[in-house]
Amino acid sequence: MFFSVKTMFRVFLFCSVLPSAVIIEAQEIQSQMSKRFEIVRTTSEIIIDGRMDEIAWESAPVIDDFLVSTPNQFDQPSEYTQIYVLYDQNALYVGARLWDSQAENITAQILRQGESIRFDDDLGIILDPFNNQRSGYFFAINPNGIRDDAVFQNTTAMEFNWDGIWRTATTRDEQGWVVEVELPMKTLSFDPDNETWGINFQRHISRIGERIMWVTRNRAMNPSVTGAAIGLRDLEQGRGLDIVPSISVNHKKEFPTASKTTVYEPSLDLFYKITPSLNASLTINTDFSATDVDDRQVNLTRFNLFFPEKRDFFLRDTDIFQFGRIGGGAGNFGGINNSAVSGASKQSGRPFFSRKIGLSSAGQPADIGYGSKLSGRIGRWDIGALSIQQDQEGNINQTNITAIRGAANILSESAIGFFASSGDPASNKKNQVFGVDAQFVNTRLSGGRIFRADVWYLQADTEGIENNEDAYGFGLEMPNPDGWRGGVGFKEIQENYRPALGFVDRSGVRDRNATIGYRYRFTTGFLESIYGGIDAQRIDLIDGGLQSQQVKFRLVELGSRLEDQFLVHYWKNKEVLSQPFEISSGVIIPKKLYSFDRYSFGFSAAGRRRTSGSFFYRGGDFYDGTMETLIGSLSRNFSNHFRTSMSYAFRVINLPQGDFVTRLVSWRTEFIFSSRWAWVNLIQYDNVSEIIGINSRLEWIPEAGREAYLVINHNVEDFDLDNRFHSARSDIAVKFNYTFRF
Repeated sequence: MFFSVKTMFRVFLFCSVLPSAVIIEAQEIQSQMSKRFEIVRTTSEIIIDGRMDEIAWESAPVIDDFLVSTPNQFDQPSEYTQIYVLYDQNALYVGARLWDSQAENITAQILRQGESIRFDDDLGIILDPFNNQRSGYFFAINPNGIRDDAVFQNTTAMEFNWDGIWRTATTRDEQGWVVEVELPMKTLSFDPDNETWGINFQRHISRIGERIMWVTRNRAMNPSVTGAAIGLRDLEQGRGLDIVPSISVNHKKEFPTASKTTVYEPSLDLFYKITPSLNASLTINTDFSATDVDDRQVNLTRFNLFFPEKRDFFLRDTDIFQFGRIGGGAGNFGGINNSAVSGASKQSGRPFFSRKIGLSSAGQPADIGYGSKLSGRIGRWDIGALSIQQDQEGNINQTNITAIRGAANILSESAIGFFASSGDPASNKKNQVFGVDAQFVNTRLSGGRIFRADVWYLQADTEGIENNEDAYGFGLEMPNPDGWRGGVGFKEIQENYRPALGFVDRSGVRDRNATIGYRYRFTTGFLESIYGGIDAQRIDLIDGGLQSQQVKFRLVELGSRLEDQFLVHYWKNKEVLSQPFEISSGVIIPKKLYSFDRYSFGFSAAGRRRTSGSFFYRGGDFYDGTMETLIGSLSRNFSNHFRTSMSYAFRVINLPQGDFVTRLVSWRTEFIFSSRWAWVNLIQYDNVSEIIGINSRLEWIPEAGREAYLVINHNVEDFDLDNRFHSARSDIAVKFNYTFRF
């Protein structure tokens, strides 16, 4: 056993008290470092065309005292940047002149709205309208005027599936590029009585891997690292009403039975700001036909997989419903990335996972009659309430689903809260969950150190079950960007803990995990950093005995200034099978204790190049046999208008009980006609399901909040496993939605 619960609790008490001795000092250091400016109110119209030729910009304060955040923090930037900020009652305006001595080498490969611009040059805006240093928005723009945005969760995590309505435009010349941004008050949640907003700016110069920021600390980009815009007064959100009608036509065909159905589905979404900081929303006859398909996964474990939420209705104010930092903390170390813990294991225990809503017990889409949500902030409280009526599906009756979340902000970066839910979308049994959580965070310790502590408790109540329905956990971490970093965590998920709206990958277990490592940053040369460390996880059955253990030695991890990576890892694994495990059709691994070691190496070339990709090899023992894994990807940007990529995961498993091979292949092509029009095609295949999935998506996005899609899905299956594929099912969906703002 790595460490006892008693030992971990002692460490928790010690580390919780220790930071308090330096809080006053850290806050004083932060106050000395704080930057601020008086924002100017304009009465002149600003046309968002990327030219900044309106006279109003001449009265705006100029922000140009940037410092390097990465690679060498606090160095002077290699290029000059000027930021201008104005506001009126309806919007916040940001203008920027980004000078570049090699303007012909600006990196701007992405032209499709909705695509990640991570490897392009960009301007980023971090906005904290409540000035609470724990929540807010991120907006980014590349030189092609492509928007990228996110909301912050648990201060440091970013949910990029969120989409806000805002406008931007860019121009380029021989001296660099120019940006204009309009952030409507109707898009933002804020406190109208608060005249000071947290704000920060980041510029990424991709070709040299340099990131510069107005306020920089710990190389972090989140609401806890901001300056202040002072003087925002008399802000208006109009009636605060967004009306989003949409219409979809869906034609489905089942080839084996030759059945065809055509469904015309009008739907309506309403979003109303009761106050500038409190949002209400209503969805009627909800349609998710235009939602992106999931990336396919092959499961070689005994436990559940986790797929992220992608539906817009559930992503609005998604940060409000986060609990206990499960998935991004509480021993899961979202900032540290304990790679011995799988993605599903990090998420296990969370009481609210919106992917459970709108799905039947068989995992098929179920209709949602209506849904309503109340979310926002009242004083120091973050509150969220969700009510959904899921229509009858098969033998599952119509279900009413409710989730409530509240959290009070305490100290400068900490919080304490509760969660409650009722309803089960996948059965007719009653199910309720209640929980409390607390978080202590201090990102302002001397020496650039960070400290986090989390503790949470949940209790489920499922009809027909009387005992063992609890889950609880705690975690400590110091995710320092440089030097030593580490953390420990624990959670217990009892055998009958069944959150009907949550996610559990395994139950009846105690999960202990730990990580420690050291990062050194180079000041010159091609290499930017080197990291080495140990990640570990041990999962025991509550009734006694080991279930799983993994210790991962991160021997070498090299990162270049251009974000290329090279790594060498070594694993020591233990798995205890309490019953036989059918890992593949006809291949059954007997129950017993297995110990096996594995190793891997690989590299990835950053996506800023026209040609990029990655290659990883993992070999060694697997249960009482061997497994070799090859994972590769290759992407080619032929131009801003045509991109293609392929990925291939190949595993050869040799066991005494039988040998088998798994293959997972995907091929993606993107035809980007303009920043408004794109045609994206994705083909995925795996030899476990023997299904080829084809997804073709034509999208028109003239501006944020106005979208049209033509989506074709077609599945081809090998029914008889004779390598002869036949059409199984297909559907064609056309959807259009338009946001009316009042």
